[in-house]
Amino acid sequence: MKCMSVAKIWLGPAGIPSQCKGGGSVGGIKCCNELGLNAMEVEFVRGVNMSLAMAKECGEAAKEFGVRLSVHAPYYINLLSKNKDIIEASKKRILDSVERAHLMHAGIVAFHAGYYTGLAKRDALEIVKKNCDDMTTVMEKNGWLDVKLGLEASGKHSAFGYLDELLAVNEENKQCVPVLDFAHIFAKNYGKIDYGEIFNKMEIKKFNHLHTHFSGIEFTDKGERMHIVMASNKPPFEPLAHEILRRKLSITIISESPITDIDSLAMKKIFENLGCELETKGFKC
Repeated sequence: MKCMSVAKIWLGPAGIPSQCKGGGSVGGIKCCNELGLNAMEVEFVRGVNMSLAMAKECGEAAKEFGVRLSVHAPYYINLLSKNKDIIEASKKRILDSVERAHLMHAGIVAFHAGYYTGLAKRDALEIVKKNCDDMTTVMEKNGWLDVKLGLEASGKHSAFGYLDELLAVNEENKQCVPVLDFAHIFAKNYGKIDYGEIFNKMEIKKFNHLHTHFSGIEFTDKGERMHIVMASNKPPFEPLAHEILRRKLSITIISESPITDIDSLAMKKIFENLGCELETKGFKC
């Protein structure tokens, strides 16, 4: 059935597609285009090792091949640590990621804020707000405000990152926006997800574009255990696709499954079956 909305949708993998052979991040960007995808998240998993010159090259390749870039900051980040040195090192890793995102014209840097480590949630919220304010000040000074700080929804109950917490940070600092990780939300809610409720909360803020992650997920009573393939249907993707089209959203969906590019193409197929066509400015349906 042909859908009648005007949603704009960008799909792509977290990191270089597995089907690519060499070429690093620039090659990965080109490969996304060849596969028929239009987004890629550059992953700084263990550290920010990309040179500034290479970040510029990535930006040029993204423009040439019509691929929307985002960045994921290193995983070793904790803005809630009791050790001030760890907090400062965490902010530096995020800001190093932001500098490269700015050079590659990537609009957002996703990161996890950290663990509560015994803090009351209200106190943790204030600490995250302060640290995000500190980073925003540096970004303003350096002219990097074209990049958003993407606070990611977390999958463990012990970690900062409930959607209401992310929205509370955004209420006071518009440079900080939520990154919806649907698998993490699903795990944190013990295997339940209401896409309509999530988007209702987001629509109140009138975000122009949503940056999101998707995969299947295994979880325990403590929250996420590991990312798994989309075919697990945990959470289901097709209801999300319908909700996106119904609301005519502008959205990027980055696959974080073990088969990132293959699952991105599976998402693409679902949208195509709903009447969407891929363009460099986003799927239009």
